[in-house]
Amino acid sequence: MAFGRLERTPGPQPMSEINVTPLVDVMLVLVVIFIVTAPLLASSIHLDLPKADGAQPGTAPRIVALVVDAAGQAYLDDAPVADDALADRLRQVAAQAPDTEVQLRADTAVSYGRVVQVMGAAHAAGLRRIGFVAQPPLDRR
Repeated sequence: MAFGRLERTPGPQPMSEINVTPLVDVMLVLVVIFIVTAPLLASSIHLDLPKADGAQPGTAPRIVALVVDAAGQAYLDDAPVADDALADRLRQVAAQAPDTEVQLRADTAVSYGRVVQVMGAAHAAGLRRIGFVAQPPLDRR
């Protein structure tokens, strides 16, 4: 009986490196997809607007700040104004630009009646866009 050698040849060693080629291929495909679709996401509705003589390019709506402090004193664009003069000033603003937005800031100590009175003056002057400005609450975590 013949016996062969007892030692065996070592088999192939396991590969301990990650093949990143498929990952790079997928990432490049995703980059190409994003490059192609990004311009489409910026403006999803394309309009061919008509031309008009009355159109004004890039006109932003005018904003007027109306402030009522804790004492009930009204301020229009940081200038104190009496109640009778407030109505006149608001009518002038409405005559210049009827789509003017009134940003109403009122102190928490001001009564509801005073706020409604100031709002009524703005509404009677022809200003229909009235926004209330408030401060966000503190983060309570």
